[in-house]
Amino acid sequence: MDKVDEAREILKMLGMPKAQQSDICCYVLLAMAGIKQDISWKEADNKWIRIHDIIQFANTYYGVSYAENSRETFRKQALHHFRNAALVEDNGKATNSPNYRYRMTKETLQMVRTFRTSEWQISMNRFLQYHEKLVDLYASKKKMSMMPVHINGDNFQFSVGKHNQLQKVIIEEFAPRFAPHSECLYVGDTIEKNLVKNVDRLTELGFEITLHDKMPDVVLYREDKNWIYFVEAVTSVGPMDSKRILELTEMTKDVRAGKIFVTAFLDFKTYKRFSEFLAWETEIWIADMPEHMIHLNGDKFLGPR
Repeated sequence: MDKVDEAREILKMLGMPKAQQSDICCYVLLAMAGIKQDISWKEADNKWIRIHDIIQFANTYYGVSYAENSRETFRKQALHHFRNAALVEDNGKATNSPNYRYRMTKETLQMVRTFRTSEWQISMNRFLQYHEKLVDLYASKKKMSMMPVHINGDNFQFSVGKHNQLQKVIIEEFAPRFAPHSECLYVGDTIEKNLVKNVDRLTELGFEITLHDKMPDVVLYREDKNWIYFVEAVTSVGPMDSKRILELTEMTKDVRAGKIFVTAFLDFKTYKRFSEFLAWETEIWIADMPEHMIHLNGDKFLGPR
């Protein structure tokens, strides 16, 4: 097997995330161990080296052509994560110091020297007994930072971020006040785009959704009134302007339920940034003032036209 592929196998078996099994990460491991194509892993070393040395090693012995200005890529994609996984250590100098160096830890060195031998499995298991797999560590941190949200009687989780924070309060604060007893037919997440998507119910109401359609951030349906609420959660882009109203109207031309268009903001400051772009006959809800709504013109405070 090619040494790059062997390095990738080591990283995979040690539980490194997929992004840290890339070619760059393989070259970093090979350079730090001093492993060339014709050198056995049992000859690995752990001399202190710079990122410059890693790049030169990869270019010289593996026929690649990384430029010096790619140092930060090597640091962010590989070395930062390798240190989190206890595979490498630094010499404690300031990161901008010309004397800043990395090396494999003695534990890592002892382990990689056994690769492709009968001792590998025992050596790797011993390492993992004391050091959590990075893929598990990152998954745990991601899980801890998720936001719980209660939708249609079930528990879901949003990934962290302002946009999802606003979607959470739309469902938990706006809906009970201004769309009581409504069902959430659609809501996305910044990572999982279709967190809730009741295709059957949407189709029944007259939606014709294609892959090219951009759904509103939150769609609520109030059966007792036969009202559909299209809510855009705006933190930086995407208010209910005239263009967006036309898009949604075309997308829902066969929907017979009354349509309510709402733009939601986290605070009044964000609302003021977009106020001149908002379409007439729409609603504005601001999470900082959850008891109140702003209605742009018309003879009703809230209701379909």
